[in-house]
Amino acid sequence: MIKTAPSILSSDFSRFGEEIARLDRSSCDYIHVDVMDGHFVPNLTFGAPVVKAMRPFAKKVFDVHLMMDQPEKYLADFREAGADIIGIHREIRADLKDVLARIRALGARASLTFNPDTPVDGIEEFLPLVDQVLLMSVHPGFGGQSFIPAALDKGYRVRQAIRKGGHPVDLEIDGGINAETARLAREAGFNVLVAGSWLYKHPDFEAGLASLRG
Repeated sequence: MIKTAPSILSSDFSRFGEEIARLDRSSCDYIHVDVMDGHFVPNLTFGAPVVKAMRPFAKKVFDVHLMMDQPEKYLADFREAGADIIGIHREIRADLKDVLARIRALGARASLTFNPDTPVDGIEEFLPLVDQVLLMSVHPGFGGQSFIPAALDKGYRVRQAIRKGGHPVDLEIDGGINAETARLAREAGFNVLVAGSWLYKHPDFEAGLASLRG
């Protein structure tokens, strides 16, 4: 089943509550929330208090992507704020297995994210510990970037590892997703598609979601 996850980073921040409510009424599966700390990536968005403020406007799954140097310090805050999926990056210096276990212990689904330049070698050791793997198809930090095709080959290899191990793990892609790149991503084995700029500029939001699902 293909799941769609619009990124609120591309929404109208002056009408945030309305935008979240609109996503909740739509046919999307997740609401993707990009949290940036200004250190791990060269941009700053918002923290757990803003996620908490969003939560009353939607019942859909909050897929919270932590682009942070030390996400382990804030896991409980984001879970209490309403995060259903909490994603951390492969590139952080913390004990990844411990942080992933802590996410699950809080009752959230654990997601592990890989930047475009980070190899997925050794992904097998993490698959029993995660509910989702997210591969970035742009360099994280800013929306509107061009799709990096190398993410497709990485996705194919991760999907093969998921199937070989029999793990119930979703494979998500984020960055430069539109109707055409979504088709390529589906063919590579991705089943969760994050879309931002292209989707929000689409003249018909529901038709845009449908085209992502194929």
